[in-house]
Amino acid sequence: MPEVYQAERTISAVFKEQKQVDDVIRRLLDRGVPRDHISVMGRNFQSETRIAGFITKRDVILGGLRTGAIFGSLFGSFLSLLTGVGVLFIPFVGPIVAAGPISALLLGAASGAIAGSAGAGLVSVLTTLGMPEDKAAIYQTRLQAGEFLLLTEVPSDRAGEFQLLLESAGGEEISTIDKTLTRPCPGPCKSPEDLSPEVRSHLSSEAQSTFIERYNGVLNETTDEFTAEQAAWEAVHQKFDEDENGVWSKAKVGV
Repeated sequence: MPEVYQAERTISAVFKEQKQVDDVIRRLLDRGVPRDHISVMGRNFQSETRIAGFITKRDVILGGLRTGAIFGSLFGSFLSLLTGVGVLFIPFVGPIVAAGPISALLLGAASGAIAGSAGAGLVSVLTTLGMPEDKAAIYQTRLQAGEFLLLTEVPSDRAGEFQLLLESAGGEEISTIDKTLTRPCPGPCKSPEDLSPEVRSHLSSEAQSTFIERYNGVLNETTDEFTAEQAAWEAVHQKFDEDENGVWSKAKVGV
């Protein structure tokens, strides 16, 4: 029986060039890090197609995740190696491409007002994940400048190994936190109490029911927690709007 990958820490680093990101992702995969434990964010992915050319303004503002294969053909082969990829609008940064588990967090749970007009930017999201505020502010500034942020979730006993890997690949501002990115549920959600606090706190009771129903349905069909989470957030966004506190609670008229 293959050894189960036990992620316990999250290491983050900034890279100046896209080719560095491509290289480090391949090296992480070669070292046994599953693709659903690697996240990337960036603005300036090289492409002959401008964002406005293939995605609507509404898509950019509201988010929406797509398969890595689609974006891989536009932004570089490495994106096709990661789970769900999307373009999201983040205050103070603008439209970014996000891949991996961080993209689902940006789309829903940890973002609060990120998808609205009064968000506090990426700093608020990263500090929610447990990152020091000064480091989160540096990451936001570097993303604004067109650089790339990579996060990888690793076992505690291999944290030193992977930190050295990121350093040797050109990573800067490397930081480690003693937790992994939030997942919505440990397997099927039997009740709202099964939802992680980060997800539950951003959903009204009605929105929680919508999230759980869609999450369980897609998880049963695909056995893929990431795909189920994407679908659940999209179902919530179709039925509800955010209130002034960043909670998805306002039922849309006619839905």
